[in-house]
Amino acid sequence: MHKIIHKVFMKQKLLFIVCIVLGTANVFAQKNNLSYLKPEIGGVGHLLVPTRPTIQLPYQSIRMTPSRRDYLDDQISDFPLQVVSHRLGQVFSIMPSTDAVISPNSWNEKYAYDQDLEDRSPWHYQNFFTEKNISVDFVPGKKAAIFRFIFPKNVNKSLLLGAYNGSESYWKLTNNNTLEGMQYFEAEDNLKPVKVYVYGTFSSKTKLYSADNEQQDAVTGRGAKAYCNFVSGSDTVEFRYAISYISPQQAKQNFNDELKNISLNKLAAQGEEAWAKVMNQIQVEGGTVEQKESFYTALYRCYERMVNITEDGKYYSGYDNKIHEDKRPFYVDDWVWDTHHALHPLRMILQPTVEEDMLQSYVRMYEQSGWMPTFPVLYGDHACMNGFNSSIVFLDAYRKGLKNIDYKSAYEGMLKNSLSATKLPWKNGPATTLDSFYYTHGYFPALHPGEKEPYPFVQSFERRQAVAVTLGASYDDWATGQLAKEFGKTDDYKLLDARSNDYKNLWNTDKKFFLPKDSAGNWIMIDPKWDGGPGGRDYYDENNGWTYLWQVQENIPSLIDLMDGKQSFEQRLDQLFREDLGREKKLFWVKFTDATGLVGQFSMGNEPSFFIPYLYDYSNAPWKTQERIRILLNTWFHNDIFGIPGDEDGGGMSAFVVFSSLGFYPVTPGKPVYAIGSPLFTKASIRLQNGKTFTVIAHNSSKTNKYIQSAKLNGKPLNTPFFTHSDLINGGTLELEMGDRPNKSWGVVNK
Repeated sequence: MHKIIHKVFMKQKLLFIVCIVLGTANVFAQKNNLSYLKPEIGGVGHLLVPTRPTIQLPYQSIRMTPSRRDYLDDQISDFPLQVVSHRLGQVFSIMPSTDAVISPNSWNEKYAYDQDLEDRSPWHYQNFFTEKNISVDFVPGKKAAIFRFIFPKNVNKSLLLGAYNGSESYWKLTNNNTLEGMQYFEAEDNLKPVKVYVYGTFSSKTKLYSADNEQQDAVTGRGAKAYCNFVSGSDTVEFRYAISYISPQQAKQNFNDELKNISLNKLAAQGEEAWAKVMNQIQVEGGTVEQKESFYTALYRCYERMVNITEDGKYYSGYDNKIHEDKRPFYVDDWVWDTHHALHPLRMILQPTVEEDMLQSYVRMYEQSGWMPTFPVLYGDHACMNGFNSSIVFLDAYRKGLKNIDYKSAYEGMLKNSLSATKLPWKNGPATTLDSFYYTHGYFPALHPGEKEPYPFVQSFERRQAVAVTLGASYDDWATGQLAKEFGKTDDYKLLDARSNDYKNLWNTDKKFFLPKDSAGNWIMIDPKWDGGPGGRDYYDENNGWTYLWQVQENIPSLIDLMDGKQSFEQRLDQLFREDLGREKKLFWVKFTDATGLVGQFSMGNEPSFFIPYLYDYSNAPWKTQERIRILLNTWFHNDIFGIPGDEDGGGMSAFVVFSSLGFYPVTPGKPVYAIGSPLFTKASIRLQNGKTFTVIAHNSSKTNKYIQSAKLNGKPLNTPFFTHSDLINGGTLELEMGDRPNKSWGVVNK
């Protein structure tokens, strides 16, 4: 059987080569970087959620990943026909079975597989169940996909169909090979679940049975389970299907649009071409194979989200529960608290047209629901974390020249969030009593340790996060105020600019930390390392006061002043990476489970930390940024199953790897400036959408040659560790001379 599987795999790979030679030679004119993809990187979490081998086309709706705990779990329970939302759920399960008699226990059986026989290419997934001798192929399209199951000879051949929740659902078979179904994608409180439809065909005639073995034309009920049995015909069963969020008829139309007269291998070849196009947009030279695998796999992760759910010019919106027609695509599934740091800025470089459509989708959501969302998903706003980080992204897009966005409506939504939406974590909606206090006093009030929460609208686990909310709101108000200034809205600008300084209200000059205050204006003298309950959520969020010490990205010179100048600022940065936890690591992680990838008190595994190593560029020691970035990349981002230090969050963390490997980073989204780090590669070329190329050359870059000796930008000396988005997007060359000793005078500005 293994020989048969090997022959099938080799034939498919040969066909891919033929397709590439005949139809996609232009894509592969540059070096093909697909060989560096290792979707299993990070497949075992250090402490939190592992990465998954997401099988999909870039930014497209159909996503599949096998149901298992992590990469080391050698059993698969089923395959979803559709992963609806990143970490929030999936619909329509399918699984092959050779049971002679199907019973309810058949749906509970897990099949063992060999990780070394699993091919996780994002355009073609292949696997082999070692104990059942069944091989599996999956190939994604945009709204459609194909599964293929190869059974051993002389066994009962069935496909088990199931659901991932207990909501009403159905399976219906017509013409002995056409399957239709409906399942709900469940929503959180106060939001409506979404009907998801499937239409598909089998390659062989079949019959539909309920879980208790009754042949039926349709199986309905809560969490309906059914199966199809294939008595005659080939040992290979192919299931071709399409998904719709609009209607059964649209699911059939999506099927006809994508799967008519196309083979599994041809669909896979088209998917490979789509991935080659985006992977080959950045070409690198130098570095190790391991570094390239980490880099290009991170780049692949940056194309997982958002996803385009438009179907033939129409889309279902969970923001008003209606179907809309729109000439532009509608995107959902973005956790912007995570992605505003680096993923959105990276897309503004690589795919600005796509980024425009994504941000216009935010505008549509505001127009349809009345609120600019925080974590937009299929069924509406999954109000999560804290802050209105989309405000930062809109300002960033405006200042980087993205045009095709209704900034007028966007600004209305941003302003409404700033002036009349609650700032409470994990909430979205009208302001509360606590928000009124904030508007008057310029900080979110906190409770003393042990003090009972008097307001039932405060989320019982997430708490007030009073310091984190104040710091985040200051950044959000700065972004909205800056856009007001761009639009000539003077009164709005004056109000919001004043509020952007609210972070100063929580700066404790004695402790030199941002600390909470109670509603009477008294300091709550906590231990910023430890206090605040799980994740520090009474005062901070997922991290302690050492991480939130730096959360003034919008006004770094002011933060430097609060710390009494550049020398003290640099010393506090040094101390961040050296400060002891004060207790055993296991005890620290019981309380701060998200603060992974620890270096001293610095947490590489959580998004608020990403920009911090680049802050040395703002002191008198840019060489320390170069040193720190290399250490962090080399320590935490290996090309193995442990190669992601925290929750990856669909590109949120991977974008840090892409930027930092290239040698620069957007410290302050909203300001079109990049801070220079230390490139991993001797040369990296970014082919821009406007036809130009931006190149970073790092002469002699190596593991030890990580320090910048001198720099040129377009042939002219560059004596600052910064360059602008205009420098990048207009094409050009950043040229660095690297050495194994720091040049402590390069990049030092205004001592």
